[in-house]
Amino acid sequence: MDDPIDPIDRARAAVKDRADLPGMSLMEHLEELRKRLIHAVAYLLIGFAVAYAFHEKLYGYIQKPLDDQGILLNYTHPTDPLNLYLKTAFVGGFILASPFILYQVWLFISPGMYANEKKYVFPFMGATVALFLSGAWFGYHWVLPGALKFLIGDFGKKFHPIITIEDYTGFFLAVILGLGITFELPILIFFLALFGIVDGKFLIKHIRYAILAIFIIAAIICPTPDPVGMCIFASPMLVLYLIGVGVAFLVHPDRRRARENKAG
Repeated sequence: MDDPIDPIDRARAAVKDRADLPGMSLMEHLEELRKRLIHAVAYLLIGFAVAYAFHEKLYGYIQKPLDDQGILLNYTHPTDPLNLYLKTAFVGGFILASPFILYQVWLFISPGMYANEKKYVFPFMGATVALFLSGAWFGYHWVLPGALKFLIGDFGKKFHPIITIEDYTGFFLAVILGLGITFELPILIFFLALFGIVDGKFLIKHIRYAILAIFIIAAIICPTPDPVGMCIFASPMLVLYLIGVGVAFLVHPDRRRARENKAG
């Protein structure tokens, strides 16, 4: 039987259910937010400094997919090489600092969580970083080389490519960061289920809409216009959605209470 409860009603019930938790005033919330932002920025700056010390090595990773095609980057403005090093150091620094930044996020939202929910902090941080790195790895080793071969090696083989630093950096980061972020889908589902907004049955019931949304997102972020490339982007997202369904069954409050009652 389908669940008659609307997701909006679920969200309202989840918020109402947490109204009895010890709360903070608006000013206390703002002060806590300011504190967490300052700490997050400090960690980001430290990560940036460490990454910039290795900016030549980071550039080597960016250039390698083009080296495989026998192409060197060009630039049209004197500041383009510096901007490339700064962007790569910023992204590398963010990845290095991400566990510490995520911990600040967790510290900010944890006052609105029950004690038994706070035990998810380390699995949450580990899974978030691992999923992002998995998406970035998949993009770097599979999607990016395939896209360059398709666009330059196949369609552009009769032409002389002049690829600028600015264009390639945007293309590179779109693939790497885009896939890294899309691989966070189970984490999003984890929080929605943890707060009782969705559950596994709801996600399975509406899986056809999820598949449609996944292919639309894949078409937007895919760097190549062919359907094969779109399917390459969409396939891991579909697997991650199914993983998210399993996560929703595990962490939804009703499921947790049922397991606790059974164990008791």
